[in-house]
Amino acid sequence: MPLEKKSILIKFGDNVRDLRKLKGLSQEELSFKADLHRTYIGMIERAEKNITLSNIEKISRALEVEIVELLK
Repeated sequence: MPLEKKSILIKFGDNVRDLRKLKGLSQEELSFKADLHRTYIGMIERAEKNITLSNIEKISRALEVEIVELLK
């Protein structure tokens, strides 16, 4: 995977983890709210998955933030 592609996945995953923890949610709780599998949330946070736009929207809604907050 090219470095620039990997770096955006790392940044996104870090933002998801930070916001999840800020909201006091476990990966399991976030996955339930976002209607995604718990292991998928972990893979996103570890930058192991290239997430789809529809799943970005699910996570942003579950975290109650705008999508842009996940991409900063």
